[in-house]
Amino acid sequence: MRVLVADDHPLFRAALRLALTQAVPDAEVAEAHDVDSLRAAMAVPSEPDLVLLDLLMPGAKSFAPLAWLRNQYPGTAVMIVSANEDPEVIRRAQVFGAAGYVVKSAAQSELISAIRAVADCGQWYPQGIVATARRAEGGRETLAARLNSLTPQQYRVLELVARGRLNKQIAAELAIEESTVKAHVSAALAKLGVRNRTQASLVFRELEITQGDM
Repeated sequence: MRVLVADDHPLFRAALRLALTQAVPDAEVAEAHDVDSLRAAMAVPSEPDLVLLDLLMPGAKSFAPLAWLRNQYPGTAVMIVSANEDPEVIRRAQVFGAAGYVVKSAAQSELISAIRAVADCGQWYPQGIVATARRAEGGRETLAARLNSLTPQQYRVLELVARGRLNKQIAAELAIEESTVKAHVSAALAKLGVRNRTQASLVFRELEITQGDM
């Protein structure tokens, strides 16, 4: 099994590596410390089977990396390992496709059990947390479903639209024709149920974790 540990704290990455040696003894482990290194680590011929992901890494203090992973690498399981214990944040992680969620204050035995469960194609969430969380707004579940309906290329194009890139810039960055970019933008807008690029950009703001959540 190939596992990617994505966390900006070296000591906690070391702790996760130690837990992995007990949960999945033969795992091949790679590391990432921010969003850019996460993306680089995923861009390999054989992508990881499991990603242990911190929500608050430099580059995106949001659910955006989780949404990106689930869209671009649907065969890779993602387990959130975070200091954030807010039940609503945990519920939102579940909505956006995380296979599990472990808080950093959990005992090592719980962390090991969680990794084993997710590695075995199961799920793991703090006992009772999701059940007692406030019910997620229907709009969030709809957003997750619509993001997952995008093809990987449509998602990449839409990410760049959200960053303010013009069609010509997107075409150059992705090495595709500008007409192809326009087609992807039109299809993505239709799937998201929005009318223009500004509204599409606002969609990605829904992935943010607010200061109140933190």
